[in-house]
Parts: sequence; structure tokens; C-alpha cells
Amino acid sequence: MNTQTIKEQWFGNVKNDTLSGMVVAMALIPEAIAFSIIAGVDPMVGLYASFCIAVVIAFMGGRPGMISAATGAMALLMVTLVRDHGLEYLLAATILTGILQFVLGALRVGQFMKFIPRSVMIGFVNALAILIFTSQLTHFEGANWAMYAMVAGSLAIIYILPKFTKAVPSPLVAIVVMTVIAISTGTGLKTVGDMGELSSTLPIFLLPDIPLTFETLEIIFPISLALAFVGLLESLLTAQIVDDMTDTVSDKNKEARGQGTANVVAGLFGGMAGCAMIGQSVINVSSGGRGRLSTLVAGVFMMLLIIVFNDLLVQIPMAVLVGVMIMVSIGTFDWSSLTRFHKVPITDTVVMVITVGTVVKTHDLSKGVLAGVILSAIFFVAKISKIHVEEAYEESTKKLVYQVSGQVFFASIDNLMKHFDFNADAKEVVIDFSDSHIWDDSAVAAIDKLVLKFREHGKKVQIVGLNKDSSQLVKRLAVHNKPNASVSNH
Repeated sequence: MNTQTIKEQWFGNVKNDTLSGMVVAMALIPEAIAFSIIAGVDPMVGLYASFCIAVVIAFMGGRPGMISAATGAMALLMVTLVRDHGLEYLLAATILTGILQFVLGALRVGQFMKFIPRSVMIGFVNALAILIFTSQLTHFEGANWAMYAMVAGSLAIIYILPKFTKAVPSPLVAIVVMTVIAISTGTGLKTVGDMGELSSTLPIFLLPDIPLTFETLEIIFPISLALAFVGLLESLLTAQIVDDMTDTVSDKNKEARGQGTANVVAGLFGGMAGCAMIGQSVINVSSGGRGRLSTLVAGVFMMLLIIVFNDLLVQIPMAVLVGVMIMVSIGTFDWSSLTRFHKVPITDTVVMVITVGTVVKTHDLSKGVLAGVILSAIFFVAKISKIHVEEAYEESTKKLVYQVSGQVFFASIDNLMKHFDFNADAKEVVIDFSDSHIWDDSAVAAIDKLVLKFREHGKKVQIVGLNKDSSQLVKRLAVHNKPNASVSNH
């Protein structure tokens, strides 16, 4: 990275990066506490993780302006480990998760992002927006009019203020104004302090207190592997989304290595594993954050709030943070996807809907993306497995020519075989593959079957038009030109 790039990523947008980072810090705290509760650990474990991961990724990540911290997707995977073995094993699993992610980054895992179709990406984004919105609904249970008024007031400031000035991020103004109103009026609304006890202490370096045995590795490795893959999937998808929002590009492999380093550090300082957060990243970008400084400020300011301004922090009403997260869900959802249903292929729509449905049903982003990718692959295979065969018969020479067009592979061979008439009145059969490609062993086996069956019916067979790759594959695998070859022994 050259000096100009470093200067631009760190100091090219100082005011907006600082202010947007402060907004993110306030929104990070209740989420980190909530995710700690999901995982079954003390709230400070999630807060320490968010601090460590945000600070490390600011320096090591491949996507400036993206926020990484403790997340719900990762917390869900930790539940059984914490319940059965305790916090020390979770910290060890977090360190191993980081090591695995760093190795995957070194192996250039980022290049596999190209295999995730746009319809899956849109489904991922829309599902996340729905989950962010529905997760806020629990705060309205048993709520009085003051809660609704606070949320409405917060949203009003968030959406109306930018029409007059963009000097300060509107979510930050909403948090300050609504907190002042809540304290001065004594509304008695639920506050950040009600989410969990916050201790005013910095994280300290500690190695996990566990036996270094193969049995320990057997316990933590499956969890670490799942955490590594889910964390990278969510991080790389979020990086792609922020790329699109900011019209910039990012280094996905560097991001993977950065996430790994951040998780190792988090585990060594008493934090749980985390990854990129699409909600917080959207808050950051929407508030004007673009550079690495915004991510650093988010982590540092969050810890500063906990240690120095603990008394003020605990008085922030949850209602205003609910308003911010509702804004995030509205901004995250790809509304144009609803108007493109009649324009895009039906298969793309089905993939998007299945991705959304799977994520919302399971609350697991990786399962939704996996379902979408598998379904896309099935649709793609079905689409390219269509084979066209034209035949031309020369009466004078009794030669029958078959012209094959399309991709010949395991899924298309049934369609290929039905176009040939082995009882045709012909002495010679020519099968021309000039407009096709032979991809696999199944395709070569199909060619063998065609040649041998035509020979059984007393016809001379020629295979012509194979391109270089197809010809090499057929020479390597085919048996129809070998002695004593027949359909029965093939």
C-alpha cells in the first residue's frame, strides 16, 4: 500500500469518519450485549470482542469503512460449546477460528466470491434487512406510548435532518436529542444499562486456561471451522455490498486475513469470535463513513463510552437505538428487487426468495446462501444441459450426418442419446461435435455408447469436429477404438 493510499484511507474523510464512527459505537454496544447473552457469556465478552475486532480490522482489513465486531450469526454457533465446556474453551475456539481464517485468506478464498450469483446476494441482503427489523420488535413488547413516540421521533430526526444539513450524521443527533428528552422527562423507558451490567475495565491479555491436548482440539475444532466459514462468508458478502454502495473495490483475501488476525487478538483479550456486520456497516456508510478511521473510532469510542462515560451511556434509551436499527433495515433492503420480478428470469426470482426464506426461517445466513448457491447451480446445469442435434441424410452415399450443438456433460447425455436412430437406413454415420464441448467422463462414455451401438447395427462411425480439449479427453478416456470394445463390456 503506497503513501497516497494510506493517506486517503485514513485521513481523506476525517470529520465524517469520526462522527460516523461515534454513531456506530453507540449502536454496537446493545448489539454486543445481546449477542453475548445469546452465546451464554458475560456482556463484557461481546464488548471486548467488538473493541478488539474493530480496532484490528481498521488496520488489517481489506475493505475500508466496513465494521466488524461480535455478531449474532457467530453467537448462535457458540451456544453448545459455552454450555458444555465454558468460556475458556470458547476463547480457545476463537483463536483457532482466527488461525483458520488467516490460512483461508492466504489460500485466496476471496476468489470464490465470483461463484455467488447476484440473486443470492440480493436474497442475503433482503433477509438480513428482515432479520434486523424483526429483531427490534421484541423491544415493543409491553411498551407504552412513550416508546412509540421515542422511536417515531428518532426516525423523524434521522430522515428529516439531512434535508437541512449533513454536517453531522442524523443518527448521532437523534441519539443525543432523544437521550436528553428521555432523561429530562423521566419516561422510564428501557435503557442500554438494562441490557446488562457494564464494567469499566479494559480487556487484558490472557491465554485460555485449557489443557493443550488432542481431546481439546477435538472439542473446539468443529466449532472453530464452522465459525471460520460463517464469519468469512458474512464478511466477504458484506464487503461486496459496501463495494457496491461506495462504488469502490476491496481486497477480499486481505479482508479474510484481517478477520483471522482480529479473531486471534479477540480470543487473547477475552473476547468471542466475530465478523463483519452488514447493519453497522450500512450505518457507517449512510452516516458518511468511508475510511479506516471510521472503524477505528467505532471501536475506540465504544470502549471510551464504557470506561469513561459509563454513567451517561447506560442512560441512552433503547428506543432511539431501535429507531436507528429500523433505519438500517429500511436502507439495507433492496426495494428495487420487488419491482424487477417481471423483468428477471423466473429462476433468479426463485433463488432470491428461497435464500430469503431459508435465512429468515433458520436465522443462519450461511444456510440461506448455501441453499441459494446450490439452487442456482441446479438451474444453471438444467439451462446448459439442453442439447440440439440436427441430422442430414445423403441418399446417394447412404451417409447420415449428426450435427451436435451444446455442452456435453453428465446432465445432458440423456438428452443427447434420444436424438440418434440406431436403426436408420445408413451405411456410414458421422457425428460432428464442431459446435459442442466434451466436459467429463460421462460425456466420453456417451460417445463410446453411440459409436459401439451404431457398430452393432452394422454401421461405420466417424467422430469429427472435436476441439483440442475435447479431443484430448476422448483420447484419454474413450474405449470405442480399443480392441474387443462393445456396449456390453463398456
